[in-house]
Amino acid sequence: MKKLFLLDGMALMYRAHFALSKNPRFTSNGINTSAVMGFTNTLLEVLKKERPTHLAVVFDTDAPTERHTDFSAYKAHREAMPEDLSAAMPYVIKLIEGFNVPVITSDGYEADDIIGTLAKKAEQAGFQVYCMTPDKDFAQLVSENIFIYKPARMGNDMEILGVPEVLAKWEIERVDQVIDILGLWGDAVDNIPGIPGIGEKTAKLLIKQYGTVENIIANSHQLKGKMKENVENFAEQGLVSKKLATILLNAPVELDEEALQVNPPSREKLEPLFVELEFRTIGKRVFGEEFNVTEFRQVSHGQQFDLFGNQQEQIVIKTETIIEPAPASKNIDNTPHDYQLADTADKRADLIKLLSAQTSFCFDTETTCLDANNCELVGLSFSIKPGTGWYVPICEDQTEACGIVLEFKDLFENPSIRKIGQNLKYDILVLNWYNITVQGELFDTMLAHYLIDPDTRHNMDILSENYLGYVPVSITSLIGTKGKNQGNMRDVEIEKVKDYASEDADITLQLKEVFEPLLEKTGATKLATEIENPLIYVLAAMEREGVKIDKNVLGDYSVQLDTDIKVLEKTIYEKAGVRFNIASPKQLGEVLFDKLQLDPKAKKTKTGQYQTGEDVLTALATKSDIAKDILDFRQLQKLKSTYVDTLPLLINPKTERVHTSYNQAVAATGRLSSNNPNLQNIPIKTERGREVRRAFIPREEGFTIISADYSQIELRLIAEISKDENMMEAFMQGLDIHTATASKVYGVALDEVDSTQRRNAKAVNFGIIYGQSAFGLSQSLGIPRKEAAEIIEEYFRQYSGIKQYMSDTMNFARENGYVQTLMGRRRYVRDINSANATVRGFAERNAINAPIQGSAADMIKIAMINIYRDMQEQKLISKMTMQVHDELVFDVYNSEKDTVKAIIQNRMKNAFKTTVPILVEIGEGSNWLEAH
Repeated sequence: MKKLFLLDGMALMYRAHFALSKNPRFTSNGINTSAVMGFTNTLLEVLKKERPTHLAVVFDTDAPTERHTDFSAYKAHREAMPEDLSAAMPYVIKLIEGFNVPVITSDGYEADDIIGTLAKKAEQAGFQVYCMTPDKDFAQLVSENIFIYKPARMGNDMEILGVPEVLAKWEIERVDQVIDILGLWGDAVDNIPGIPGIGEKTAKLLIKQYGTVENIIANSHQLKGKMKENVENFAEQGLVSKKLATILLNAPVELDEEALQVNPPSREKLEPLFVELEFRTIGKRVFGEEFNVTEFRQVSHGQQFDLFGNQQEQIVIKTETIIEPAPASKNIDNTPHDYQLADTADKRADLIKLLSAQTSFCFDTETTCLDANNCELVGLSFSIKPGTGWYVPICEDQTEACGIVLEFKDLFENPSIRKIGQNLKYDILVLNWYNITVQGELFDTMLAHYLIDPDTRHNMDILSENYLGYVPVSITSLIGTKGKNQGNMRDVEIEKVKDYASEDADITLQLKEVFEPLLEKTGATKLATEIENPLIYVLAAMEREGVKIDKNVLGDYSVQLDTDIKVLEKTIYEKAGVRFNIASPKQLGEVLFDKLQLDPKAKKTKTGQYQTGEDVLTALATKSDIAKDILDFRQLQKLKSTYVDTLPLLINPKTERVHTSYNQAVAATGRLSSNNPNLQNIPIKTERGREVRRAFIPREEGFTIISADYSQIELRLIAEISKDENMMEAFMQGLDIHTATASKVYGVALDEVDSTQRRNAKAVNFGIIYGQSAFGLSQSLGIPRKEAAEIIEEYFRQYSGIKQYMSDTMNFARENGYVQTLMGRRRYVRDINSANATVRGFAERNAINAPIQGSAADMIKIAMINIYRDMQEQKLISKMTMQVHDELVFDVYNSEKDTVKAIIQNRMKNAFKTTVPILVEIGEGSNWLEAH
């Protein structure tokens, strides 16, 4: 069977771009590759999974079409294309051409028309045709051999729609009736008006009864009320809308079977493109493990192009130009180096003597795995000047290994020697298991780059390629690719390990030389030297300590949850009157909205399923017990699988504790994250969720858990940053800020504020700093949009300083391309001047929130550093064990409780000087739940 795939190029590009809008992919020189990466993955998935014999990608052109001539308002209100998407277009075209796939366009015809024409011609020529698009309009093309191929989205698999699926989804008898429904319903995106007052559901009902738009108009006398009036008054508009929605089948394109035939990709075209876009993984996926970043590297200067590569007027956003990436043509085979093996006691002694004479040295560890709390050292590497390195192998026998490592104890513990490394927390933690406590000033290249350019990747190999033009030896070339068959460094011959490890230390040292002046240039030196690098010691100590988990508590809770889940399941079945898979969104939607008819206006996803997300069920829960039961069911299932049953599996066999790993270089705001387990996500808002904290207990008898939490820190900081008089006064008087806000907004005395008013004020207080709109507030509070708008308007009247802060911050961002915290941490907002309102709005919300959230992150980091130092200097037995959002958790020796509490209060309240008082709430207990 000849199998033709016709890809709707622009729709797939938009889809790819916005799928990654919250976590976009940038190259080292600032190209947003989200659209290209998403499109590439889509193309590769189709080629691999569907194995088409023929393939083409179809695009619109800028030329006006018959639809524009017939209806001047057609697509008139469509938002401008995001600049990053416009800049990505020539890369997508190059990519398609590199895969030897034809790009098809035709002036005067849209991509829909070209695809429709080719699909019908191909069907006549004996093809099975798949129109690959997320666009609903294509349903009108479906026939016995023409299908809609909807790409995978948000974790859902791809979807193929044939005639039966289209008829069922659109509730019609003939495929062509899709056009009639679209004509009645209209399309806000394309500015097709339809007939007022007729939405999707009504359109389907009318077509089911009358068959066509024309027949509805002819029988309008049978309709009633406003619908009759609208159909008669807007009959012509309905017919025009139907015509606009009709995909033309006469575009002037020929079906050239030979040209459409799938051919192998062109290495000559794709390899330099993948290198320029830094598609390392995709490059290996297409060309195999031998693909590497080599001399093909090209530097892009960020011009804007149209579809055909014509340069457009450039939109300039003022940002710091960090560095132009060097051509990555150097590697260990063509670059002079002196890497030596220190594999005897005498050689180690000479090396230690040399390193001890330095003011700084760079080092790295080679280990058997990535878990610093459960691995063995394989070797140490050092460098003191570019092009040099030493490797010290560590034997497998752990007694002998400890002896070798301890030879370096005085060196590592010398506080006057600066230590340089990449991800030093890991190395410090590993050495700590060998009874070495690293001391001295630190310089971490990963964190340096995070401060310089927080939104891109900080992997050493990538940094080396981008900043040094040097391709390091790949770890996979030594131990194989990730998976169960991957080896470890003990399996590799010593000479290869020597070169690999020494090169790591050498390259890291060279990166330090590049990043140090860049930190100064971007105003981040103080952040590096006073916050991020000192924090490494704190986090390493916390990870080493870990926290004890009571397995029995979790075991009992798991049994209880299992029982409760089964009871809920039975209750849901009884209320539904049918057994079904509660975890299936499709089946759940059918039960709630088709069988039980809980919401006649229930919305559907683009795949035709009813929406059954948490927000939908929460809205239903106020009027439906079954919706509340389903929410509870989901919560308990997630609680059991994600936390209660998983935490015991993470207990370290050596320590009998759970050791999370903190990430300093992930969140662009400066917040810490953690994994294995993710402490930030352990539930706190629900009673059932909080129960998980009961399992976090002190290490032994004589110790107590203490929790210290910043109270409303982000609101205090927005008052501090904005200098809003009313909000500052409320905090200085020690008032409840939500009550104070309600009093201002509703114009009532403090003691007259009721619970609803306070709840509404709380929602505004927290929502404003996240850019919440009147619509968003109305949704979250369940109040009319007009009332929500009035609340926000009055809020800004009472807190004019906050409104001024928001305006000033956005203006600063528009001018400079970034915003910053009280400590000078920058958040780059490159889309702040975008012509696309959706993209620009997202950047504006980030601009407003980042200084507040980032200042809170800086504050707790400074507090952690100072608390840790105080506890070290006073030689306390107590330990800081966890950081979760604005909370610190301690395992405290009972006789030290008063001392530790005093240190916590002092250091958290006075992390940096503020006019607004900072409030810290401290609790204690026999477990984390009691303490918080």
